[in-house]
Amino acid sequence: MASGSARYIRYILFACFATAALYFLTSSSIPTSSIPGTGVGWGTSSDGKSAASVPPPASTPVPVDLKLQTGTTPNTETGLPPAIISGERMNATFVTLARNSDIWEIAKSIRQVEDRFNRKFNYDWVFLNDKPFDDEFKNLTTALVSGKTHYGVIPTEHWSFPEFIDQEKAKKVREDMAQRKIIYGDSISYRHMCRYESGFFFRHPLMLQYEWYWRVEPSIELYCDINYDTFKYMRDNKKKYSFVLSLYEYVETIPTLWDSVKNFTKKYPEHIAEGNSMAFLSDDAGETYNHCHFWSNFEIGNLNWLRSKAYLDYFESLDHDGGFFYERWGDAPVHSIAAALTLKKEEIHFFNDIAYYHVPFTHCPTGEQTRLDLKCHCNPSDNFDWKGYSCTSRYFELNGLTKPAGYEKEQ
Repeated sequence: MASGSARYIRYILFACFATAALYFLTSSSIPTSSIPGTGVGWGTSSDGKSAASVPPPASTPVPVDLKLQTGTTPNTETGLPPAIISGERMNATFVTLARNSDIWEIAKSIRQVEDRFNRKFNYDWVFLNDKPFDDEFKNLTTALVSGKTHYGVIPTEHWSFPEFIDQEKAKKVREDMAQRKIIYGDSISYRHMCRYESGFFFRHPLMLQYEWYWRVEPSIELYCDINYDTFKYMRDNKKKYSFVLSLYEYVETIPTLWDSVKNFTKKYPEHIAEGNSMAFLSDDAGETYNHCHFWSNFEIGNLNWLRSKAYLDYFESLDHDGGFFYERWGDAPVHSIAAALTLKKEEIHFFNDIAYYHVPFTHCPTGEQTRLDLKCHCNPSDNFDWKGYSCTSRYFELNGLTKPAGYEKEQ
């Protein structure tokens, strides 16, 4: 009897042990939890591998996106989203003159323009170069721009010395300017650039399909959101040229420019608009030039104006006087003088709400509420508009405009 009871107890103990062993064996096959996106789990072994990972069947390939989820953030879908703001689009484009070596500087500019404006509208972008763009430049800029991109080579005749230029004389000028340490005074390419921007970019075959342009240069910044279509604003309000910064030109670079302008006005009086902005350029009714100009590295304008007989006659007249090479005329005063003389003053617009930087000057909108509403990140103390070397006050006075509240603090 005692032996039977002992066997019965042993059977019970064996059954309990077997049940416990079965429980631990089956519970160890449950997958351990892991921290999403890190590959590090609460039950991870010392070599970083999950102690109980279950691979998919051999016949089922692992999607690329699934593979990337271990140790990295999953990629988002490729491609760009549709424009945020619907509605009518103008026949417009951004235009940039750049070289292949400018790739990373122009990439910064594109991101600024896309993030603050163009992701909402998807306008095209034209890139021009005196040499063919390489694949790296085209691939990167195409990926960054939300609209269509176009790449053009500048014709040699538009990026070289014209036949009427005495190159020996031009060389001596460059040498003299180098000795006097005039900025870009000894540069040939800078002179070709200024002449091209003054008289030819709007005639490039890629530009002929457009009516409006926005010029963008490498390494610029836009500090505020732009929530409306600037091209449409220009069209609806009958504007043909616009700016954000204005200043005085270096006198040493344009000693005879105003003489050439006066020769043009005498030869073509029919091109001078009534109600123009001569007072922006001159303090004595056109006898002398005060050197004010709109800074043309930013400009939104009408291409049909640049293609007009008035502008083309103006450019041809100045070009044949040789100042692009015998001096160092910049495209900024050339454009500015043309706009001030051949357009009505109401056709020139100041974009206070487009906050902009191009070394070394900043335009930061005057008015705290404006900056808050547009999510600006510029420092108003850096604003150049009301400082002594700016000509923007002249523009306000000429047009009878009231300066924004708070401008005194930025002088």
